[in-house]
Amino acid sequence: MKYVLIIHEVEDYTAWKKIFDSASQIRKEAGEISYQVLKYEKDPNKIVHFSVWSSLEQAKDFFQSPKLIKIRADAGVKSPDFIYLEQLETGIL
Repeated sequence: MKYVLIIHEVEDYTAWKKIFDSASQIRKEAGEISYQVLKYEKDPNKIVHFSVWSSLEQAKDFFQSPKLIKIRADAGVKSPDFIYLEQLETGIL
């Protein structure tokens, strides 16, 4: 499995979430399979977006595209940190 972990601050979570949801189809077309959105315990505008992708190359192309850079700016995203990950192991305890 291929994963992307994005940590970023947003100006306003509610406004960001509307734009995030409206971009679901383009994320799917780009290769995103599933996602989780989490927030920091004491900062509702500090967001973690954890997603599964069909390939890391597709994810990188998508997140670096001019279209997505504009969407992030419109959504009030501040300094996103992208971490591209490959699964080594999984388990249930």
